[in-house]
Amino acid sequence: MGHREDLLVGAKRCLIEKGYARTTARDIVAASGTNLASIGYHFGSKEALLNEALMQATDEWGLELTNAMTTDEPETDTIERFENIWTRIVELFTTHRQLWAANFEILAQIEHIPEVRHVLASAGEQARPGLAMQFQQIDADEDEKSAKVVGSFHQALLTGVMAQWLIDPDNAPSGHDLAEALRIILSETKEHTAA
Repeated sequence: MGHREDLLVGAKRCLIEKGYARTTARDIVAASGTNLASIGYHFGSKEALLNEALMQATDEWGLELTNAMTTDEPETDTIERFENIWTRIVELFTTHRQLWAANFEILAQIEHIPEVRHVLASAGEQARPGLAMQFQQIDADEDEKSAKVVGSFHQALLTGVMAQWLIDPDNAPSGHDLAEALRIILSETKEHTAA
């Protein structure tokens, strides 16, 4: 690897170990085995390096998330599939906790980092059809509007559940809890519709 790649690896390690705001240029240099001048030469600033490292780490986690959501369970009902997928997603939260803490940290500063905002918005736009397909088998090519709204619902749920796991992992919902909540909501909806 060259210095640029070493810096990115070191910056990703620092994001996980120290978080976005607490990482210094010296931390990155120590983690990467490079020098301070390399940061300026390859990225222009520590912030630009951390932004790039965060975007790469998020992309890598996105691939793991896609793998966790991919299921060969065509025979299961929608809620059972929902529960199975969420159980795997929650497992990812527990193994990638620090990365998601760094993501939430940067969300608080997103107004000042337009390049990261653009990347995250683009990633969200690309994720919505995939979420709709994985959870409800809605093909965006056949029903773009439904795929967008259902994908947005699951994206909001993903962010909210992730926040709960960061704040209070002992009381955050499991895949089973989320499926049970969905069953209750659907049951109450049917009761009100029948009344």
